[in-house]
Amino acid sequence: MQNVLKIIEKLALEHDKIPIELVRGKNIKLGLRNEDGTGVFVGITSKGQVIGYKKEIQGDGTERKVDLDGELYYSGYNIKDLLRHAEEEDRPGFEETAYLLLTAELPNRKHLQGFTSELANRRHLPKGAKTMILNGPRCDDQMGSLHTIVSAMHMFDDNPNSTNITDLSRQCIDLIAKFPTIVAYNYHAACGKRKSHTEFIEPKEDLSHAENFLYMLQGKKPDRLTAGLFDMMLVMHAEHGGGNNSTFTVRTVSSSGANSYMAICSGIASLSGHLHGGANEAVETMMDNIKTHVKDWEDDCELSNYLEKILDKKANDKTGKIYGIGHAVYTLSDPRAVILEQKAEAIADKTGMRKEFDLHRSVARLAPAIVFKKKGKVASANVDFYSGFVYRSMGIPKELFTPIFAMSRVAGWSAHRIEEIIQGKLIRPSYFSSLPGLRKDYLPMSQR
Repeated sequence: MQNVLKIIEKLALEHDKIPIELVRGKNIKLGLRNEDGTGVFVGITSKGQVIGYKKEIQGDGTERKVDLDGELYYSGYNIKDLLRHAEEEDRPGFEETAYLLLTAELPNRKHLQGFTSELANRRHLPKGAKTMILNGPRCDDQMGSLHTIVSAMHMFDDNPNSTNITDLSRQCIDLIAKFPTIVAYNYHAACGKRKSHTEFIEPKEDLSHAENFLYMLQGKKPDRLTAGLFDMMLVMHAEHGGGNNSTFTVRTVSSSGANSYMAICSGIASLSGHLHGGANEAVETMMDNIKTHVKDWEDDCELSNYLEKILDKKANDKTGKIYGIGHAVYTLSDPRAVILEQKAEAIADKTGMRKEFDLHRSVARLAPAIVFKKKGKVASANVDFYSGFVYRSMGIPKELFTPIFAMSRVAGWSAHRIEEIIQGKLIRPSYFSSLPGLRKDYLPMSQR
């Protein structure tokens, strides 16, 4: 068997590598990105808009990419305004954000109360779903466990394959409501902390989306600072335009007419990758590595030298990546990271993690210049750089960082799914063959 595997590995490496001259000669948009790193327009959405650069026409008529400080809009509203007003009005922001993404309109007080009540009524899991969680094999892959349970939710839906907008809305709101419960229950089951249905902590109707998750996970209602910060994290991760990998995956699967559970599971699968949602875990692992190998965290020279080793594939996981630095769209700054850095400082002081926070801030300050020197790319800290630190300061285990991302992003996935079904166009791009030509020398088995 090993010989067969080795042969497959050898042939895959031989035939699947991309000839760069073919890419340039045919003007192929690898990763659906232009040569200057900007994205290829493949659709239209009213949900999210990500701004990190603009295009300017130069004197010779050619376009030039100009880097900008990043901005993020949800259905036309700046995320900074959504977060600021929620804080000033002393209320959670995620429920309003989810409603906005689903409808492209801000709710009035009555509509927000109705939507919040609908979420509260739908948070409980059916007994059959709890049984599946309890009886499943012990697994530390929490994204895999989330995928399993979400895919099974179709069994509790009387009309799971309907693409009627009424059913779509019901299914999507149901999943948004249940994701925190599934994530919390999966974790406790994997740790062996729950042995029967009755041991699971049921969600409370008088707690917000953010408060409920922390309550079900930790067994107590969170303090206001923690609840407010966690709610802010949910808002910041809820949406990021149609072009991010997981949302585009959800839209692609939705465009085929697949049901809501299959479509949302495709987003979970995409988000599990370390180049997407798994980046926050990778950041924390990298920071642990830096803490071990850099003796003086306050020495910029020593820290810079180690970051160069990471980029040179000589340190950490030897992939050549400084996780949490750089983004496909944002260049000069990620607006979510700017907000989160300020909030992370406050909770670091509260939890006695100031020294670790200062190390994060130093890496965020030094890494962009090193990336530019080594690769010629403009980069800055992205939201993943600080999110894992913030979750850890709340006592949330690392294996839940990415499931929490999914717990938030399901609002955006749901909004894009409904929009894709309404637009009704199968996504079907073309691929150019890397083979030199057609093969006409087929040999019978006896002659090979």
